[in-house]
Amino acid sequence: MTAPTGVPDLLAPEFTDDPYAGYARLREQAPAATVSLMGGPPMMLVTRYDEVRTVLTDPRFVTDPEFAGAGSNLRDTLLRQAGVPDDLAVYLLRTILTVDGDDHTRLRKLVSRAFTVRRVQALRPRVEQITAGLLDDIAAAGARGAPVDLVEAFGYPLPITVICELVGVPEPDRAQWHDWGRVLTSMDPGRTPEVLRAAVGHVHELIAARRAEPADDLVSALIAAQEDDGDRLSDQEMVTMIFALVMAGHETTAHLLSNGALALLTRPDQLAVLRAEPDRWPAAVNELMRARGPVQFTQFRYPVEDVELGGVLIPAGTPVTAGLLSANHDPRAYDRPDEIDVRRGAGRGDGHVGFGQGAHYCLGAALARQEGDVGLRMLFDRFPDLRLAVPAREIVWQPQPGTSRVAQLPVLIS
Repeated sequence: MTAPTGVPDLLAPEFTDDPYAGYARLREQAPAATVSLMGGPPMMLVTRYDEVRTVLTDPRFVTDPEFAGAGSNLRDTLLRQAGVPDDLAVYLLRTILTVDGDDHTRLRKLVSRAFTVRRVQALRPRVEQITAGLLDDIAAAGARGAPVDLVEAFGYPLPITVICELVGVPEPDRAQWHDWGRVLTSMDPGRTPEVLRAAVGHVHELIAARRAEPADDLVSALIAAQEDDGDRLSDQEMVTMIFALVMAGHETTAHLLSNGALALLTRPDQLAVLRAEPDRWPAAVNELMRARGPVQFTQFRYPVEDVELGGVLIPAGTPVTAGLLSANHDPRAYDRPDEIDVRRGAGRGDGHVGFGQGAHYCLGAALARQEGDVGLRMLFDRFPDLRLAVPAREIVWQPQPGTSRVAQLPVLIS
């Protein structure tokens, strides 16, 4: 089944060339709009802040279509379009992000201790050490006036190193995850199956290695929990969990760093505020996540009954995605929503929905905020003359499904 003629596709140029304007048009038309993704079947995109919060927090919306009596699983349909075979789809269809109720609680409890605020704060010295090493490399690469790509030299290496150390991925294998992530987020049917098979196989090997020789990492902790109570985590669930954590733990943070750096390089007034008032960096990262967060919309939700959102009736079982980017720029919720203001107050919770809300709130939010704080603060402290090597209008944004990310971010350091 494909979307009817005239239904906007979220990968059309009107959304990839300028997503802020594209989503604004939909948001002002209705609180929920019928859209498609990659030419697939129709779904509902919720566009306004209050309605997005409802989708994320109301128990009538679930992530497992079977709970909602949905006739088909749109997630499964899109995976088939990306060429993912059934034996690999199982690692993407039932993850901590896509299950509900007791299953979700059980899976989240097993890993949540690795991402508590206290545990994340204990990691800060190591995050600072990793950042300092990357900045040394950038200084060496840019010493003769050559441009440096911050995406490749900074945005990706920092979160990949942090999450891989936390999970237990050996150092020689970490660069491979960057390459795999690039392909898997593109959903390219020509490469996705082989890359997904390689990544899943790698995780199986990692688990086998930690069973033979445990270490002080999350993989070993999950194995120990499984051996204490075999019903807690199946082998498939363990592979799925580790795969999801490594992918989610570096892809979004990489582009929070890159998008945030670009935003501040093009807004010297806001950077000046942070130089004068460095205590504002944590709030600034929160504002950058709101205004330039990399995730445009969520995993699919399905209402278990007919639900009315802002006067729009969404029938039970309809695939729904919450427009995080659209909600974070909703003028009903924010004054001057398209402007970056590092002095902006947080408001409710984070003050935005960039990390989600409710039961599926981002498990690694505290870690991502810390990496943003440490990384961007140290970057701009180390290189006070940091500037774009090309005009901002020449920065190319990648048309990836559901994300806002720059392809390259060339800068000069002096």
